[in-house]
Amino acid sequence: MPRVALHTLGCKLNYAETATIGKQFLDRGYEVVELGEAAEICVINTCSVTARADRECRQIIRRALRTSKSPFVVVTGCYAQLVPEEVASINGVDLVLGAKEKFDLFRYAGDFTKNTAPSIHVSDIAEADNFGPAFTTDAGNRTRAYLKVQDGCDFNCSFCTIPLARGGSRSQTVDECLRQATSLVRAGYREIVLTGVNVGDFGKKSGTSLENLIRELESLQGLDRIRISSIEPNLLTESLIDRVATSRTLCKHFHIPLQSGSDDVLRGMRRRYTTAQYRDLILSIRRKIPGAGIGVDVITGFPGETEEHFAETYAFLNELPVSYLHVFTYSERPNTPATEMGEQVEPKIRFRRNDMLRILGQKKKQAFCESLVGQTVRVLAEGDVDNDIRFGFTDNYVRVGFPHELCGENELISLTIAGVRDLVCTGTAPEVAVHT
Repeated sequence: MPRVALHTLGCKLNYAETATIGKQFLDRGYEVVELGEAAEICVINTCSVTARADRECRQIIRRALRTSKSPFVVVTGCYAQLVPEEVASINGVDLVLGAKEKFDLFRYAGDFTKNTAPSIHVSDIAEADNFGPAFTTDAGNRTRAYLKVQDGCDFNCSFCTIPLARGGSRSQTVDECLRQATSLVRAGYREIVLTGVNVGDFGKKSGTSLENLIRELESLQGLDRIRISSIEPNLLTESLIDRVATSRTLCKHFHIPLQSGSDDVLRGMRRRYTTAQYRDLILSIRRKIPGAGIGVDVITGFPGETEEHFAETYAFLNELPVSYLHVFTYSERPNTPATEMGEQVEPKIRFRRNDMLRILGQKKKQAFCESLVGQTVRVLAEGDVDNDIRFGFTDNYVRVGFPHELCGENELISLTIAGVRDLVCTGTAPEVAVHT
């Protein structure tokens, strides 16, 4: 049986798309293995959000060439779309596919015979209007599935390459989303995470909305949880917050990019809100859903970010009642307006600011976990067991460890939070544990 090694860099959306490519190989009789195992073919689905992602892609390609004997190497994804010639110049690469071509891999690969020169098939990103079905699951666990419902972006943030790499915003149809979700539920998955580049933009061009999709998904028997992966603050409506507040299925968890706590920097980033609007949004969630988990993306070292601007960001986040931070260091991306801006921040200053916000994020996560001590929560148990401790997540996205014998994988269990260790809650059985 021929073998193919798949490797994914970047976001959950990329993982969902890699899973779809993997299924194409499985349907043709291939064995899918991890990168590092011997394989005749290697497919790498790339990211290009930061310069680090580009470097990692090159390292992965070289690793694939070391671990297998002359594998046929396919590179696709955002890095391939943006700089196909650069990717093709890496020794050992055989086929480079763009955003429009990635799901037609077998059409372009032929019989997977290595050539003396790589083949490049990358259409202009304006032609990327296709939307292949895609979903994936957490490795080793049959609890949570990631369903791609949207792709591309029509926003024009000055630091971002995603519109260049993935094209304009487009959505899966509601019917197709339901079909795939039904298939996942029948396979035993109890939580579905809705993913995309700009999920809040779902359905806008076809006269529907994310809330309409969620309403349909809530009717699926056997689907216990629906989680929204990330949503732009200007697209998170009060109506959707109200629906999360009252729903038995929607997770009480929001991940809402901020990027900066300085209005001056937000304007330079071309973001579509002010800090006052963002604060009002967070406070609205807290009023309506006091126990909601709220995550925040933030970028340090954007061009022109002074010490005063960073101090504004730090103070803004310090006072904001959120649960955790995802902190990114600004990275220059080719062909983005931000690279042409003056006052580029020295890398060492960017990293110092990143460290400060990362520590603040850990403090916020610790405080949020500690706020749950003594409460009884529902946890969806995963398959991983470490030293007789099983782990799972609450609906507000807190990781909980508990004695593995209390329940098995993919069961919902009620636990009382007894403490916090290393930013993970410790759960014990309440006097009357309810699990299914």
